[in-house]
Amino acid sequence: MATGETGRGATGAWEALAAHFAEARGLDMREAFAADPGRAGRFRLDAAGLTLDYSKNLLTARTVELLCALARERELPARVRAQLGGAIVNGTEERAVLHTALRGSDAGQALAQASEVRAARARMAELVRRVRSGAWAGWSGEPVRDVVNIGIGGSHLGPAFATEALGQLRGDSPRCHFVSNVDPRDLEGVLAGLVPARTLFIVASKSFGTLETLENALSARGWLQAAGCPATALDRHFLAVSSNVARAVEFGIAADNVLPMWDWVGGRYSLWSAIGLPIAMAVGMEAFEELLAGAHAMDLHFRDAPPESNMPVLLALIGIWYRNFHGTASQAVIPYDQSLQRLPEFLQQLVMESNGKSVARDGTPLPRASSGVVWGAAGTNGQHSFHQMLHQGTELVAVDFILPLASHSHNTAQHAHLVANCIAQSQALMIGRTLGESRAELLARGTTEEGAARLAPHLVMPGNRPSNTIVMQRLTPRTLGALVALYEHRTAAEGYLWDLNSFDQFGVELGKRLGEAVHAALAGGTPAQAVDASTAGLIAMYRAAHGHTRG
Repeated sequence: MATGETGRGATGAWEALAAHFAEARGLDMREAFAADPGRAGRFRLDAAGLTLDYSKNLLTARTVELLCALARERELPARVRAQLGGAIVNGTEERAVLHTALRGSDAGQALAQASEVRAARARMAELVRRVRSGAWAGWSGEPVRDVVNIGIGGSHLGPAFATEALGQLRGDSPRCHFVSNVDPRDLEGVLAGLVPARTLFIVASKSFGTLETLENALSARGWLQAAGCPATALDRHFLAVSSNVARAVEFGIAADNVLPMWDWVGGRYSLWSAIGLPIAMAVGMEAFEELLAGAHAMDLHFRDAPPESNMPVLLALIGIWYRNFHGTASQAVIPYDQSLQRLPEFLQQLVMESNGKSVARDGTPLPRASSGVVWGAAGTNGQHSFHQMLHQGTELVAVDFILPLASHSHNTAQHAHLVANCIAQSQALMIGRTLGESRAELLARGTTEEGAARLAPHLVMPGNRPSNTIVMQRLTPRTLGALVALYEHRTAAEGYLWDLNSFDQFGVELGKRLGEAVHAALAGGTPAQAVDASTAGLIAMYRAAHGHTRG
């Protein structure tokens, strides 16, 4: 609801915000900064090695006050403490949500499975030591030089993103590659440059039955055997992260090579578990522990800080302000560090799989919009594509800029251009360019009066477009951990504010189930008449393309 909250689901806090929105929707950020020299300092917050500048938002102090009142009315601080304390907050699946326990939360100290977590971490450390030292050899006796992670969803996006983000730490360690798509070209493209005798696969699947992952694992096994790997030596080339040890062993993976997955760790929150094995393979166990430590620091901040000074909570409240009052449909995330180029893709799953829901926790329809679309790309690439829409399009898009102040590159002069672009983009979104300024600029370039009058409207940028800037000194394992945890907690907080369950994902299941029937139909096993006419027609096209007769 873009113009306020009334009717079913409205509460005192929502109604107060709706009334305030009607009064404050004319806020001009240029004027707000001019009238208040201290605005930037007041709308700024430090936590866990990150700084949030949220001053370039369509907010006043009163807006923040009312948003924090909403957080308290929704009992957000208590819900956060309950989640981190091990309460069952995933009601549909009757599970606790304890990925924070893997990185040192209070729940981790009391968790009945704490000894299992420690044991798994020790096994993980030993595997990492053996592979990175060259002690792990393939069937020919040569040490492993390439590690291929086979997974999908959270078993792929998190480790792939974090491994790339920390690539500056890789050194001489084995190269890590990631395969997720059931499209055979994904796996074939990775394997094309690898030596089978020196390649180790990690199969990441809780059930060890996920179609995409299992098909890719079978193809990887065939690739090894075609290259001469004896069946008795397959255990030198496969590790697994799974709760189904029996199926992994049946596949050909030694039981000692299977690390555990737990029901209380959701897939999109699993990079902190043994799913993070490829991260540790790439950058070492010490760096992986630093990643956990950065996330833990953000956990403590999320648990202890009041809403007014709680970074994930404030980001969630700002997101609610734009989504439910300003009616924004999407959020752009733009990291100004090439190592973070996969952050938008990672956040797509985290946010939209968590909060892309239409019913409340009690199963009734939500009275207001939930998650919008998350998208973005690394700066400065986006400046030459979608930034045009951000500056001059008809849609209001909330933007998060991510800015490490220092680079791991020695080319500090070029990096300064990157930083300047990030800061300037947030400034340009806020101040825009008026018709008079556009005309004056054209005249200064030597354009005629007539030409300036004609072209000036095309140069106008409305400005007053909101953004947050999340700053870190440098991208390190610790600051990366804090950044990921920040977005995890922001997402959970938004879910609590909307009163939905952020921790299930039933929406991913129906297409998978129907896909099994369609797959059978492609080979003629299921009559095409059993499905709708469009689906039957597409199946028939496939069968005709592959020389199958109608059946």
